[in-house]
Amino acid sequence: MDSSNKNLVLRILLTISLVLVAEAAHESRGIPSEEEKKEMERQLKAINKPAIKSFKTEQGEIFDCIDIHKQLAFDHHLLRNHSVKLKPTSVPKWPITYDNKGQKVGPMQLQLKGISCPHGTVIVKRTTIQDLINSQHLKSIGFNIPRHVLSQGSNIDLSGHHFATADYDYDNVAGVTGNINLWDPQVSHDQVSLATMAIAGGPKIEQLASISVGWMVNPLLYQDHIHLYTYWTADGYNKTGCYDIRCPGFVQVSKRIPLGVLLQPVSVYNGTQKEMDLSLHQDRVTGDWWLIFGGVNVGYWPQSLFIASGLVKGADLASWGGQVYSPKTEKSPIMGSGHFPKEGFGKAAFVNNIHIMNGKGEALIPQIYTIETHESSPNCYKAKFVHDEDEPWIRAVYYGGPGGC
Repeated sequence: MDSSNKNLVLRILLTISLVLVAEAAHESRGIPSEEEKKEMERQLKAINKPAIKSFKTEQGEIFDCIDIHKQLAFDHHLLRNHSVKLKPTSVPKWPITYDNKGQKVGPMQLQLKGISCPHGTVIVKRTTIQDLINSQHLKSIGFNIPRHVLSQGSNIDLSGHHFATADYDYDNVAGVTGNINLWDPQVSHDQVSLATMAIAGGPKIEQLASISVGWMVNPLLYQDHIHLYTYWTADGYNKTGCYDIRCPGFVQVSKRIPLGVLLQPVSVYNGTQKEMDLSLHQDRVTGDWWLIFGGVNVGYWPQSLFIASGLVKGADLASWGGQVYSPKTEKSPIMGSGHFPKEGFGKAAFVNNIHIMNGKGEALIPQIYTIETHESSPNCYKAKFVHDEDEPWIRAVYYGGPGGC
């Protein structure tokens, strides 16, 4: 797969999940039958493990503290004999860059009020019947689209999908980092707007694996406002993968930061800028892919999930930026802050502190020529790569726009 095709496939794969969520709202809103409800109740019992403690937030979401050794991840047939790792054996020594512009939202600010899980447990968001309904919609449509990407090439119908990203595909990637600016864009019930950092790899679409992390506004998944999200697949979104912990796979180790948590506070236009520090890296000893938030180990995707795919020995691609989705019947929503990159700091959304770890385990500031920006709809959304001579950062991307496409 040549470089141009890889870039296309990455952006398709990173947007495909948006289609699965948003189009489902139009295609299937029926009320489940009694038989379907019973099956969902059975699934809920399997997904929601026995809670040692439970908490309900002001937004009505329920979080459970569950035994770290009895979490959903270990229902995966490849993980039934898996031994939990509480921390990675190796952590990249990311280059020190100076950033005194934005204010970081750290793990302590995300710790849910009044929630404290006991030792030996992890915190997870409880799955509801509505979550399962949405998951069924995801599985019922669109999973053959990635194969269509390769067979049809430039004839892909991307109407409704829009992205503005900075992409790296110069060398093997064993880790990425970025400080993602936090915004809370307004979207309709069927729309999606997100900021992402992602890695992907694989020789062909059926073996293409991807992990993406960041924030997302998606009413079908998270009711409203901005939430921490993850998504993974090991086979081009065919049979594997899901958001957060809605299927077995991701091993949670943090008892403070659950996937899908509400992110607060957020940035103010022409005011205080908020950002979160995320990193993804592959452990040099175990091969597991670790998610770290503000220096806290959230959890990992075990290497065994990707044995037959493209993330066993690093990734081929990395990407930072924004994406949106809207049904064809609606104008596309805002991306990021809703303003173009030319407005700069305090007004345009950004991802700064962009670094990569190469296949040798070296954490590096990527060379300028190794990163390219891509804009699917430049009239509505743009991306601007910021480097050495551009203050205030060494490597960053401004992205976003007002939408309306």
